[in-house]
Amino acid sequence: MEAESPQSLEEALRLKAEHLDAVPIDGGTDVMVELNFDRRRPELLIDLNRVAELDGWSSENGTIRLGASLTYTQAMERALATRLPALAEASRTVGSPQIRNRGTIGGNLGTASPAGDALPPLLVAGARVELASAAGTRTLALEEFLVGPKRNALEPGELIAGVVVDARDVPQTFMKVGPRNAMVIAVCSLALAVDAERDEIRAAFGSAGPVPALVRAPLSEAAGFPEAVAAAASPIDDVRGSAIYRRHALAVLTRRAMERCGL
Repeated sequence: MEAESPQSLEEALRLKAEHLDAVPIDGGTDVMVELNFDRRRPELLIDLNRVAELDGWSSENGTIRLGASLTYTQAMERALATRLPALAEASRTVGSPQIRNRGTIGGNLGTASPAGDALPPLLVAGARVELASAAGTRTLALEEFLVGPKRNALEPGELIAGVVVDARDVPQTFMKVGPRNAMVIAVCSLALAVDAERDEIRAAFGSAGPVPALVRAPLSEAAGFPEAVAAAASPIDDVRGSAIYRRHALAVLTRRAMERCGL
C-alpha cells in the first residue's frame, strides 16, 4: 500500500482520476479503523491534509460552505456554532477530543453511516454536497447523496469537496440517545429545525433506518409531528437497541427538540 500527499485539489483530483480505487484519507478516524482490522487494503491512499481548498468555511449569498476537511472541533467554534447550532451540538457528542480534532465533515459524508452524527444536522439545514473530479464539479442534495448503509453517490474519480447549507437563522437543535454521552455509536439521533418563514418543521434522524432521513411538516401539524417522525423511521433490532425502543425514543426526542426550539 502506497500513499500520496497532494498539495492542491487539482493534484488530488488528478491522482484520483489516475487511480480510481484510491482511498482518500484526511482525519482517518474511519479509514484507519478499516485498515487496522484489515477490512480494506487499497493500493493507494490519497492524503488530503495538505489540500488547502478543503479547509475551513465561508458564508455568502445566504449560504454557508463547509470545506470537506472541516473538523468537529472547528464546527464547535463560536463563529460557526452560532450559525449552525445543531451541527455544533452534534459535534460535541462525537468521540473524544482527539477524534473531534481529527474527524471531518467530509469523512462523515464519505462513510455515509446511518449513525453519522453530522448527517441529521446537515439534512435539516438543506445540505448540498459538492463533488469534484478532474472533469468538473457537480452538486447533489444530501438526500440523494446517501443511497444506502455506508453507500453514497460518489462516482469513480470524484472526491467530496465540501457541503453547502442554508444560512438562514432558524431555531435548530440536535439530540441523541446512547449508553453514555460520548465515545459510543448512537442508538438513535435527531436534528430538528423550526422554520417559521417557510411554515415548516424539519427533522432528520440517524441510526433508525438504512440512511439518515428527513421528515417535513407544516407548523399546523406540529402536534402530531413526533409520531410522524417515529412512523417515518425503519429501525432494526441490534445489540444497541430494539426497533420498538428506537421508534419510541425518536418520538420523545422530537417532542423535546420542538420544546427546545420554542414549539
